[in-house]
Amino acid sequence: MKVEQISVFLENRPGALEEVTGILKEAGINIRTLTLADTADFGILRMIVNDVETTSRILKEKGYRVSRTSVVGVEVPDRPGGLHGILAALAGSGVNVEYMYAFVERNEQNAVMIFRFDDPDRAIAILQQNGLTVLPGEKLYAS
Repeated sequence: MKVEQISVFLENRPGALEEVTGILKEAGINIRTLTLADTADFGILRMIVNDVETTSRILKEKGYRVSRTSVVGVEVPDRPGGLHGILAALAGSGVNVEYMYAFVERNEQNAVMIFRFDDPDRAIAILQQNGLTVLPGEKLYAS
């Protein structure tokens, strides 16, 4: 139930993000969702893409520093308190949310959030025990 995310380290300069998206466009890679965090000198582009292997290989060939990380996609009820319900299920478990971001696709009456947990296996078990839907990677990678 874990999803593979690609992280790319970028210089914090004009055009750096456009270069990466151009490389992926030429390779036919569909970016399903992303987040970009920056510091003064560099940025970290985190993405869920439709082809993790090709994305990783192509960007490494182009000289980018690339890593792959396991994240968890969770359906979040699209209503006030939906996210709180997920976080409440994890409260007291000792599982920490390191970061999270939204997925652009909507699933029925739910939104989708991508979570990076310090203990993803434990987080998945707790979420499922609380009746929450953890999405398989194949669902999120699909174009």
